[in-house]
Amino acid sequence: MSVASSRSLLRTEAVARRELLDVTSYDVTLDLASDEATFASGTTITFESRGGSTFVDLKPTAVTGIRLNDRPVDPDLLDRGRLPIDTVAGTNVLVVDAVMPFRNDGEGLHQHVDPADGRRYVYGMSFMDAAPTVFACFDQPDLKAPYTLHVLAPDDWVVVGNAPATNPEKGRWEIGPTQPLSTYFVTVVAGPYHLVRDEHDGIPLGLSARQSLAKHLDKDADELFTMTRQCFDEFHRLFGIRYPFGDYHQAFVPEFNAGAMENPGCVTFRDQLVFDTRVTRGTRIVRATTVAHEMAHQWFGNIVTPTWWDDLWLNESFAEYMGNRVTADVTEYDDAWTHVAWSRRQWGLLADQRPTTHPVAGNGAVDAVAALQNFDGISYAKGSSILKQLCTSLGDGVFFAGAIDHFTRHRFGNATMHDLFASWEQAGAGDLGPVVDQWLRVAGADVITLDRDAGVLRREPPSDHPADRAHRFEVASLDSGAVTTTVVDVTGPETAVAGVSGAVVLDPREQSWGVYVPDTTTVSRLRDELPLVTDDLLRAAVWNNLKSGFNEALVAPDDVVELLVAAFPVHDTEDTARHTVPWMLGEVLPAAAPGSVARVHDVTVSLVGTTEPGSELQLSAFRTAVRTADDTAVLRGWLTDPPAGVDVDSDVRWRILVRLAILGGTDPAELDAALAADKTAATQVSHTEAVTSLPTAEAKALAWQMFSGVVDVPNYELVAAGHGLWRGGQHDVTAPYVERYFAELPGTSQVRSGWVLALAADAFFPGTFVDDDTLARARALLAGGSLEPAVQRRVADRADELARRLAVRSAYPAS
Repeated sequence: MSVASSRSLLRTEAVARRELLDVTSYDVTLDLASDEATFASGTTITFESRGGSTFVDLKPTAVTGIRLNDRPVDPDLLDRGRLPIDTVAGTNVLVVDAVMPFRNDGEGLHQHVDPADGRRYVYGMSFMDAAPTVFACFDQPDLKAPYTLHVLAPDDWVVVGNAPATNPEKGRWEIGPTQPLSTYFVTVVAGPYHLVRDEHDGIPLGLSARQSLAKHLDKDADELFTMTRQCFDEFHRLFGIRYPFGDYHQAFVPEFNAGAMENPGCVTFRDQLVFDTRVTRGTRIVRATTVAHEMAHQWFGNIVTPTWWDDLWLNESFAEYMGNRVTADVTEYDDAWTHVAWSRRQWGLLADQRPTTHPVAGNGAVDAVAALQNFDGISYAKGSSILKQLCTSLGDGVFFAGAIDHFTRHRFGNATMHDLFASWEQAGAGDLGPVVDQWLRVAGADVITLDRDAGVLRREPPSDHPADRAHRFEVASLDSGAVTTTVVDVTGPETAVAGVSGAVVLDPREQSWGVYVPDTTTVSRLRDELPLVTDDLLRAAVWNNLKSGFNEALVAPDDVVELLVAAFPVHDTEDTARHTVPWMLGEVLPAAAPGSVARVHDVTVSLVGTTEPGSELQLSAFRTAVRTADDTAVLRGWLTDPPAGVDVDSDVRWRILVRLAILGGTDPAELDAALAADKTAATQVSHTEAVTSLPTAEAKALAWQMFSGVVDVPNYELVAAGHGLWRGGQHDVTAPYVERYFAELPGTSQVRSGWVLALAADAFFPGTFVDDDTLARARALLAGGSLEPAVQRRVADRADELARRLAVRSAYPAS
């Protein structure tokens, strides 16, 4: 469904409104009992004003009545999500009764009907500007207030929220008052959810998921509760400040856009993190670090919240660093930092190399929408890396003393980066100006290369973002299976480095932040050395160096293929299959020599047969074998007679069916029958991906109807259709949609908004057409000024990706 267009809040407007108002409390009533497309919302806001005009944020489908200080307000004054009001000096009371939309895009109050059993579920996602589609509010992070919620719901529903909920009578739930919250934290999770409860150190703990996932949640509950207890103990030890939000509930909800959202007292997670099929250790580490990340937010972000969105990076960088650290230190996943190297490093580096790069801090954020565009790998991975370096430099004593001072000074309030750094300096950090000036306020990443003949490391900052950043990291030499390291301090354009030999890996422990490009000798020697590497973190660093070199068009696609074929079957883990192989399939193999896909397929099939049956490596290798298969008979054979150790569960079955669809080896009837036999929320999405992957005009037309809004589908299915539309080897049926994408993309802002608007723009970008004409079309559209900011950012990033692919093909023409 679409949401009425609204204006993005300017920072200047937020400052003016904050100077005028102090919000005392919110009292919100939500009537969720009806299964219609809308719900009734009643809001009473009590606030103090210096006296004067301002506005309240409100995005309803209809208004029932509005009263300010017991006087009616004309609803017709509502304009693009803003209702102007004239306040009096002193206490004011605003009462708004409205009809609000249930949404299916993962924002606002999202409503989902489970395909497995027809049950209806609701959850709230108020970030970043979705709260006004749930209740009337002053929607900015520095107007915090306590909330009391009254929820009407069907008798068989349970309701949880930001404070402990009571159920005084059937169909009525009371929540709060909460601690002071920013509007973007307010949530309600309501429906016939399956609940599991526990307690730790005086904190009531809860888990919930849809009834169709109940047995899987029960199976995972012990691990989830154990990690939660361990993380609470460690955060309490490190911060010396107890968790202050009452219950700690972790709700696994359907069709969630992000990994999770740190709502105080009621964290929401995408419910794919309740595992209903077999998963690997790497996937479990993702869940563990996500759990710890959201718990870290309860202190950094929830106790103290940024004054404005330009400091949102502090929330995410701090939670990213602390979540990874605590996971590695106190849970069973002591290899979490290795996983981070595989899964997060390149995400941040690529974002930092694009034309759309931005400083970690002080990135402008003139309005809320602009801030959302900078919610990326720079805010998470780069910021986390800088905080990790800072903690190493300061030591835990100073680092946590400063954090504790920050939490104490600004408890349940708002603060800025300067407030935090002042707390660190007061704790004994010294002058942190160079960290702020060179690492946080300057965009881009230094490219660091080895000049072996000259015996130096060369540091080159981005030409459009000059900086003088000092780096301290190890350099590893891999020679005949032996690994030697030396520590270097890179403080200028050239830094002498002695004693390196063989294959040289820069920053193998990820002690700094840079684009490390291997020299030609290293790439050549790695064919012999990489299969001998048994250190998983070092292996991740090797692949990160190679990926950076490839992205700079300084490492040949064929060399990357040779290294994978040589190293994959030896001393490898499922991380290579999960993180490197998908990158190769999308980026490297299309530019490599003919036959490269078959070579990768053959080595993965061999690995499936030779590795331990039932192991995680076997499962990951088999998934790669499916993605690279070109023989429909082989795929059909695996459906009925898989290799020993591989279970054809729902996930594996639909991976094979999607691959069959891409190859034209199935049809809609078979796919529909497969869905009917196993209908869940997950298989519904896989079915959409498979149907739109078929190499037929009808399949591509269906995908386009979803993109254009003619066929309304929830967010996950929309993204799946984008993936299905653009498949390699289907140029004949997809070519007409290249021009249509660039012509019709601006109009999609009329049928969707917010997060999903950008997701669709990204998913439907014609990435399989790697040619100058597609790049020219993308650049022309970007220059035209017709795109919403969120869409502009996604298209700009995809255009940069396309330009890099073209640069690789130009430098290394496929033979």
